[in-house]
Amino acid sequence: MADSTVRRRHSEWDAHGGQWEYRVLRIPATTSGSDARRMLTDEAEYGRWELARLRLYAGGERRVWLRRKIIRVRSTLAETLG
Repeated sequence: MADSTVRRRHSEWDAHGGQWEYRVLRIPATTSGSDARRMLTDEAEYGRWELARLRLYAGGERRVWLRRKIIRVRSTLAETLG
């Protein structure tokens, strides 16, 4: 049920012209799972990134796509001067 709510919210964001910024991380096979988890948690907490996609390759390398919303701020300066 929570998944459908998240999907609906993302589709509404996209429908209203929302845009995403993407970042791709390559995590080598030598990185432990706990270190990779810690790194992704830090990105989510401090950089406001969310996990969009994760691929695990045969050699053990992980490739992670992170995304975050692009928030455009409109200037209100022109409205106050006019």
